[in-house]
Amino acid sequence: MAQFSVHDAKTNLSRLIAEALAGGEVVIARGNVPAVRLVPVNPRGKRRFGALKGKITVDIRFDEPLPEDELEGWGLA
Repeated sequence: MAQFSVHDAKTNLSRLIAEALAGGEVVIARGNVPAVRLVPVNPRGKRRFGALKGKITVDIRFDEPLPEDELEGWGLA
């Protein structure tokens, strides 16, 4: 585990990012007390079109006008 002061982290941020991306453990400390760990962000997987097909349903009343009392509640009547 590599530990760096806040000042050193500011000065060498690009190098610390590269080290974390390579799998190294980078800890930034305030004084001698570890404060944060620099870790890579896990990339999100690619979304596949249609992945939720058949898992979501839309109520048949979806396109019907809202009742008057609902419209009044939103200040639209």
